Amino acid sequence: MAVPKRRHSRARGRKRRTHWKLFKPALTLCSHCGAMMRSHSICPTCGYYNGKEYITIKKEV
Repeated sequence: MAVPKRRHSRARGRKRRTHWKLFKPALTLCSHCGAMMRSHSICPTCGYYNGKEYITIKKEV
């Protein structure tokens, strides 16, 4: 089994982990209903994308 010969420094391990980040998705306004939605996706509120209806969403009574 491979075992490291010497201990890695804290800086070396932290440099490797600098890219482990959470990202905030880009949100835009829906052109149909005005709700916030992710870019280049179908709106989860109204089901429209780029002026066309792709999903019919049932409204709860």
